[in-house]
Amino acid sequence: MLRADFCRFALLTTIPVAWWLHVLTVWQLIVVALLVGLLTVFFDVAYQSYLPSLVGREHIVEGNAKLQSSQSVAQVSGPALAGLLVQAIGAATSVLSTALGFLASALFLLRIRAEEPSPVRTERRSMRLEIAEGLRFVLHQPTLRAITFCTGTSNLFSSVSVAATMLFLIRQLGVGTGLAGLLMTGGGIGGVVGSLVATRLSRAVGQARIIWLSMLVAGPFTLLMPLTEPGWRLALFPVAGLAFSLSAVVYNVAQVSYRQAICPDHLLGRMNASVRFLIWGTIPIGGLIGGALAAWLTPRGALWVGSVGEMLAVLWLLASPLRTMRDLPTSQVV
Repeated sequence: MLRADFCRFALLTTIPVAWWLHVLTVWQLIVVALLVGLLTVFFDVAYQSYLPSLVGREHIVEGNAKLQSSQSVAQVSGPALAGLLVQAIGAATSVLSTALGFLASALFLLRIRAEEPSPVRTERRSMRLEIAEGLRFVLHQPTLRAITFCTGTSNLFSSVSVAATMLFLIRQLGVGTGLAGLLMTGGGIGGVVGSLVATRLSRAVGQARIIWLSMLVAGPFTLLMPLTEPGWRLALFPVAGLAFSLSAVVYNVAQVSYRQAICPDHLLGRMNASVRFLIWGTIPIGGLIGGALAAWLTPRGALWVGSVGEMLAVLWLLASPLRTMRDLPTSQVV
């Protein structure tokens, strides 16, 4: 995590420096974006794998909820702050603030005093075998497989909706860009609220039960998006975004905690990397499908496809052993 933060800081700093020297090119932007994205993958897999040893497995739901809370606040405040900075000091110079954010992240990580156990390496194995072991653990464990397929399906159809959303609001409903942005803030607010109530809901409902229940509750609200019309029914859009994002954050906290609880320590990194590969790999596919459907069926039609698909993603969970469980397991899967 430290290396990823320091490298992201260094990479992003090259953009304002190149701008000030009048040598910034689009190729530099592409390479920096690619490398920063690659480092972010390593960072995200690492922090999800590090959390259980840092806070203890008995506190992983609370730990994930607090991490999600900070992330949700950043997602809400970040775009607004970015807009102000770009207007005040320009786009290239504003990138320096993101670079400094990664530097601050590294400095906070350096303050962690907990001793992390060193990985035990009994034999040297090829990367291919390591990857295969992680994928095998994810796909052969029934509950983990259901969570992965549910999240991947939801991400696929969510990306279909995202690709059509702005076209739907601006072109089909005739909403101005400012109002469109305001209507979309419901999702950010829902994410913040969800992160604040995730721990309490998990304790009240059950740490395992809340995984499928949160998805089941969120599903019908997605149908409000394509039902949005000019006039008072514009309110359906932010209500849908708020309810779905709230439930999605509760779901994410619960399912990440479940994954961490059942996975042996030596497989945490490979398990998280495998799940991330499978569930994030559907996002660009969904974006392409969403764009094609918006052109073929109209943006509203694409939203209907995305909303129904998101609602049905919970079927993976309802058909799994998770449906009969209340709390996280007390032992890891061997």
